[in-house]
Amino acid sequence: MVVNELKFPRRDLENINAYARRMNHELKDGEIGYYHLPKFGEEIIPKIASLKGKFKKVVLIGVGGSSLGVKAIYEMLNLDCEMVFLDNLDPFSIEEKLANLVFDESLFILSSKSGTTIEPISIYKIILAKFNPKTYENFIVITDPQSKLEEYAKFHNITVFNIPKNVGGRFSVLSAIGLVPLGICGGDISALLDGANACKKHFMDGKDDTILQKAYHYATHPNAKINVLFSYSDRLKSFNDWYVQLWAESLGKKRGYKRVGLTPVGLVGSKDQHSFLQLIMEGVKDKTVTFITLKNHAPSLKVPNLTLENLSGCDFVNELSLDAVFNAQANSTMQALLSENISIDTINLDSLDEWHIGWLIYYYELLTSATGIMLGINTYDQPGVEVGKRILKNLLSKNKN
Repeated sequence: MVVNELKFPRRDLENINAYARRMNHELKDGEIGYYHLPKFGEEIIPKIASLKGKFKKVVLIGVGGSSLGVKAIYEMLNLDCEMVFLDNLDPFSIEEKLANLVFDESLFILSSKSGTTIEPISIYKIILAKFNPKTYENFIVITDPQSKLEEYAKFHNITVFNIPKNVGGRFSVLSAIGLVPLGICGGDISALLDGANACKKHFMDGKDDTILQKAYHYATHPNAKINVLFSYSDRLKSFNDWYVQLWAESLGKKRGYKRVGLTPVGLVGSKDQHSFLQLIMEGVKDKTVTFITLKNHAPSLKVPNLTLENLSGCDFVNELSLDAVFNAQANSTMQALLSENISIDTINLDSLDEWHIGWLIYYYELLTSATGIMLGINTYDQPGVEVGKRILKNLLSKNKN
């Protein structure tokens, strides 16, 4: 079960009905493919099942949308095999991670939607040079249909999984991008898709306007242009990273001659209560805060009933479960922010299993779409990123010559 509560006033439905109709149009016209991934993903489950248990490690080569969502889900779960992420061109990290790999025991997944992204292709070349494979039996490629990378893979008889062309990279974790590596590592991807489907039915087919209310509040807030995600679990750290990309790349856009956007910040409780919280409490009131909490943490631990010399002032938590202390820290922080009239909302998950994770992923994708509609922008392109890619290509070509 998931409970999302808004701690700020809701607006009259007349203010958001037009936006709701536009969002339903996006869903029905089929141009934005992520809406339908919970259903389409079921088609590749049998193919994924045939690959499970054959390798000790799965090595994912990908950046941005080809990696962040997968890493987020992987770190929320306790899966059967280790996943290694090669998601940056830092030479130190690449060499360190490759040094610990046994080639024959590893499955390498090269993931690139366009098929021509410089980072994963460069890392893939380093792997080929290091291991000099005679066959490509332990390689998989995930890419767009008819991409140059798919042509390469078919030439070498490499197994290929496709991403629907109308699914953007940062919205693709519920496609083959995420389902293949997570399923091979033992994740229950059927439950992941079920959770996403449940979220879709709840907000798109049902009458719950919570996402629309939240998006409208964000898009029209006169001062708060920074949206803080305060996740109370270490296992949600990479989920915060995924949210930052989804939010920033989708909502930071030019609208005609005007620049618009909302800035995402990811925090982890309770440790960031001792750093960033001071700024939220007494700094400029330009932030909203969403708290993600878990009803059930694992394992179940208690604070021992021990009194330490000169530290008896800490004994009030003795014999309490860490769950209770942890969640009380979240609740006390919420109350503190409310006392400062800061807009907050809460998302409480029963647990961090595949169903709840699928629900959470889809919830944030819907929220991003709704907010983009209300900002009057194209949520699904990234022209600013493409400019940097063109400059990089020209710069490296000149240096090489």
